[in-house]
Amino acid sequence: MNKSGLKMLSIVAITLIGYAIAQQVSKHILNSDELKKAVPAEYFFRGQKAPVQLRNAVGFQLADGKMMLAALVDASGYSTAIQQKYQGMLITETKLNVGGSSLPPGQYGFGFAADNKFVVMDVANSDVLSTSYQTDQALQHAVPLKLVEDGAGYKLYAGKKWIAIKAE
Repeated sequence: MNKSGLKMLSIVAITLIGYAIAQQVSKHILNSDELKKAVPAEYFFRGQKAPVQLRNAVGFQLADGKMMLAALVDASGYSTAIQQKYQGMLITETKLNVGGSSLPPGQYGFGFAADNKFVVMDVANSDVLSTSYQTDQALQHAVPLKLVEDGAGYKLYAGKKWIAIKAE
């Protein structure tokens, strides 16, 4: 191959490498456009579908492209007993450490219960994880649901209550 052919081949290779690097996903909190694409409009839990509140949806994406989504739902059609602990849906494509407990990939309901416990339930409303949550009394502007980066993990807030979440 002549010099001009090698030069052209080098330019193509560098361009392809640059394109591949640009396409790599970096770990980040999902923005509103990404959430609109990923969050379902309804969520099936304990025999019913509940509308998902997109305005109260959060999530993150890992460097490998896997996501975790959480959103509040309208649980008004559920029994009082279920409403007391089922406030939102959580979907994870990766294993999580939630408040020190392990949670495998899957689709779950969650809630910040009155007994200072963050509860995660399978879609049949059976508890799969229960761990104590923290309360941030100094938080000035509490919102229904938000996700904040915290070192290598995140804090999932519901008002002033929060739970640590980290991909394992």
